[in-house]
Amino acid sequence: MIQRIQTLWLLLAATCAFLSMKFAFYFIGPHTELATDQFNATTNMFILILTAILGTLCLFTVFVFKQRRLQIWLTILALVISLLNIYLYFNYKKDYSGGGLALTSVFAFIIPIFLIFAVRGIYKDQKLVKSMDRLR
Repeated sequence: MIQRIQTLWLLLAATCAFLSMKFAFYFIGPHTELATDQFNATTNMFILILTAILGTLCLFTVFVFKQRRLQIWLTILALVISLLNIYLYFNYKKDYSGGGLALTSVFAFIIPIFLIFAVRGIYKDQKLVKSMDRLR
């Protein structure tokens, strides 16, 4: 389980999902000393629920390593959820005028990249197992 590269990608995606709950995605004004001048996943309840589901799904997907087809589908589902999450962040951002993206918003943007790498690794494992089955 831990020696497979997709486990690393899934753990990194889960870590970034949980970090996006804590760190800001968007700063509202030029003076960002106050906590009300920024928003993260905990600001909106729907985004919070989606982010928690995303992080938990990434962690759960690590432990179904013996069922590679299910692991691929769960990772694709997590990819769709992460893209929906980014869309909701930008949709929620439209309510504010001024400000800009925070540096820590990279956590939300890097999750789909990690998930794509995980799907690629799972697919390579699946292909390797199929080639071994042909040799038997």
